[in-house]
Amino acid sequence: MSAPNIQLPGYVKQLVTAGKLDLGVAEKTVKKAHSDKISVMEWLFHQQLVSARDLARAASDEYGISVVDLDAIDIRPMVADLISDEQKQRLHLLPIHRYGNHLLVALADPLYLPNLDDVKFATNLKPEPVFVEFDKLQIYLANGGGFSGSASPMQSGMAVSNEAITQNIALDTRDIKKQEADGEEVEIISFVDKLLAHAINSKVSDIHIEPYEKNLRIRYRVDGILKVIATPPIGIAAQLTSRLKVLARMNISERRVPQDGRIRFALNEKKNIDFRVNTLPTIYGEKVVMRILDSDSATIGVEKLGFDPKQQADFVNALSKPDGMVLVTGPTGSGKTVTLYTGLGMLNTPESNISTAEDPAEINMPGVNQVNVNPKVGLTFAEALRAFLRQDPDIIMVGEIRDLETAEISIKAAQTGHLVLSTLHTNSAPETLTRLLNMGVPPFNIASSVHLIIAQRLARRLCDKCKQPTTVPPDILRSFGFKDEEIGKFTVYEAVGCSACSQGYKGRVGIYQVMPISPIMGRMVMDGCNSMDLAEQAQRENILDLRQSGLTKIKQGITSLAEIARVTKD
Repeated sequence: MSAPNIQLPGYVKQLVTAGKLDLGVAEKTVKKAHSDKISVMEWLFHQQLVSARDLARAASDEYGISVVDLDAIDIRPMVADLISDEQKQRLHLLPIHRYGNHLLVALADPLYLPNLDDVKFATNLKPEPVFVEFDKLQIYLANGGGFSGSASPMQSGMAVSNEAITQNIALDTRDIKKQEADGEEVEIISFVDKLLAHAINSKVSDIHIEPYEKNLRIRYRVDGILKVIATPPIGIAAQLTSRLKVLARMNISERRVPQDGRIRFALNEKKNIDFRVNTLPTIYGEKVVMRILDSDSATIGVEKLGFDPKQQADFVNALSKPDGMVLVTGPTGSGKTVTLYTGLGMLNTPESNISTAEDPAEINMPGVNQVNVNPKVGLTFAEALRAFLRQDPDIIMVGEIRDLETAEISIKAAQTGHLVLSTLHTNSAPETLTRLLNMGVPPFNIASSVHLIIAQRLARRLCDKCKQPTTVPPDILRSFGFKDEEIGKFTVYEAVGCSACSQGYKGRVGIYQVMPISPIMGRMVMDGCNSMDLAEQAQRENILDLRQSGLTKIKQGITSLAEIARVTKD
């Protein structure tokens, strides 16, 4: 009579199928573990038959539960202490992160998944399991949870001072590669701190962290241009993403859908910088994009935005009116938010009641009532606007007019004694009027409420230390839009590049089309004229379009022909 087949746990079958464990060895392991009255996973690990990482991944594949690296998580004592040290030891698990009424619980062995019911009873929270590596969990549990006010094992001695901030992230990348080659743990917490601090000090606007099949790419957007700053090994991708998601208060166990969050990073004792964080699932992992939100940019002053004198006067005049609408348009990353907040800064007085609805609020401004819209709970731009109108506002800022409902409420507010500031996504100021018409807004409402439209782009400034004069044929200058009487009366500069700049450029300057809505334009809107007709009327009223505004910056020696060609069209 043959011996009955030994029933293998599901994760052990995964290891056998993946070629990580021989079937015969697996069967003997299960038999031995049962006879010794210990878990199969513990026996596999202590006999060094399978690595802790492979065990965690096999359990994840079998149960559909995410794997998290404990070393990438800054576990707060108030979270870990939700259950006692005795309970952690007895239940073989560890609370690691809380968001809302959800509690992420780390465990290594699927055998203890039923213990989550005890966690739910003890904390009155909804436990969500994540698998972690067996050995790392044992270290935490052996230290009584690794807490009681002390730093976690991975954090000890890892505080990053300003002096420790590297000036070249590529150096950290080489350190990571060396650590992996030596079989040591990657100091991911320190790396993230240095990465964020370095980006701030480098005047970066966005950080892109992108996983691919064989490597991880980190790019900075500097002066509107993306540049590769580091290519760490792909092996740290999951740790890096988990660390950022913890800092941004996201659900670290959810990797199937995009998530949004926010990080407040202490650059030094006096200054905190906010990062807006978004994750996006890709075929090789989650891409993370972080936008740096520096509130100092909202207080730069209207004179530093880059307006021509007439443009600045038109902007200030529109803001001085008690009602009506001021619209700013342009693509993502063109500086619309800074322009709006510069205006709000001028209007922000104790006598004014200012409310903003944004998705999300990028710049914190004391004295302004800022609301983050949340469509998931019904708090849309339109609902926020309705609430504002019941709170006696003087000035309203709407992050973006996306639909007819928001447009109609905004225009109603502008017609009833409120100054409304908002944005749209169009290419030029005249196209903004036709965009509102296409949304379904009645022509009369547009003509009577919209006072000013600003279209804008951001162009890179030439570096003052290395820019050089260059000779450009008159035909080329004419093709750009320069008039014959202008040619020869100004110097054209080109980018060179030096140690003080990036490819010959340093900083950015606004390129604007500032279009007050004249009575003639209002009548044209009511008559159904298209954007081309409105653009021709704007020219008759000596309103510079984006290209003409850019030509002014070239004549002033601020930027180059190549840069204006990049950011504007004929």
